[in-house]
Amino acid sequence: MSEKDTISMQLVREALLQSCAPGGATEEVLLKAGIDPALLQQLDARVAASSYARLWRLLARRQDDEFFGMDPRRMKSGSLAFLCRAAMAQPTLAKGLEMVLAYLSLTFEHLQAELVQQQSLAEIVLLEHEQEARRPFTYFTYWMIVHGVACWLAGRRIPILAIELRCIEPDFCDDYRVMFSENLRFARPRTRMIIAADCLEQPIRRSEKELQRFLAQAPGNILVKYRDPDSLARRIKEHLRQIPAEHWPETEGQAARLCISASTLRRRLADEGQTYQGLKDSVRKELAIVWLAEAEVSFAEIATRLGFADTSSFYKAFRKWSGSNPGHYRSLILNSFGQTSHPD
Repeated sequence: MSEKDTISMQLVREALLQSCAPGGATEEVLLKAGIDPALLQQLDARVAASSYARLWRLLARRQDDEFFGMDPRRMKSGSLAFLCRAAMAQPTLAKGLEMVLAYLSLTFEHLQAELVQQQSLAEIVLLEHEQEARRPFTYFTYWMIVHGVACWLAGRRIPILAIELRCIEPDFCDDYRVMFSENLRFARPRTRMIIAADCLEQPIRRSEKELQRFLAQAPGNILVKYRDPDSLARRIKEHLRQIPAEHWPETEGQAARLCISASTLRRRLADEGQTYQGLKDSVRKELAIVWLAEAEVSFAEIATRLGFADTSSFYKAFRKWSGSNPGHYRSLILNSFGQTSHPD
């Protein structure tokens, strides 16, 4: 079983926190889901994504709640199916997402949301009025439902440019970064997910047969299929993040570092649906997004850090990656704080 098909035991603990009384009841539920209760005591343990999916379905049936009891109003069993069926009847992803958010806003008491488009960017914003932030697991479970259904409607992964959350960063965050984005920001004024607006124009063409297949595999398919690939591609990206862009090796150098041939590197990445150049572009985009959130870092400095010859080249690349220009993205991100961007 590859690591990309596994889920951290920490997410199992979080799912059980409000859903199941500790002790014998917890052990019974875990055993029925095919999870060894002894793993609860192992900090770094992982379980199959399919086991976590069985746990989700089991807890949902026991409580008649597909949201682990994390809102005063239950997301009753069958809600995900109804949600998907209503959304797939819409003509475009934008309309489908609006349907998803409207349904969840009616379902939950504390998690109202809206889709806002600002030129080339779009954000899904949670309209929270409570003083206290929710648990990180609550927010990420909500995003998993919204993003997972949106990806299924579109028939492809929808890249997430950033996720901001009101809660403080939890001790455990690795799986969240793999599932969603490396660019997670905590202790922010509001909770929102930012994506490129052009993906919202994607037409929805899903059949009843495809819906039944999706629901039969949910939520395991959401956990694994539409998250960023783990394994070789992720290892390469982690290596690139650790060194300046000007020192990034070419394909042959990266292959030598991994003790494989360049042709083997290309083949293994192709098996994961990746290319080496695509990975470098992905890391550049991630770093650019992080630095654009820092008002004191100029566009020229970001271009230099990323290894571009000039600011103009960085602008063109960022538009290609995200569908937005850097200035618009920075304005949207810093707007929450009333900041202005660094003049160039």
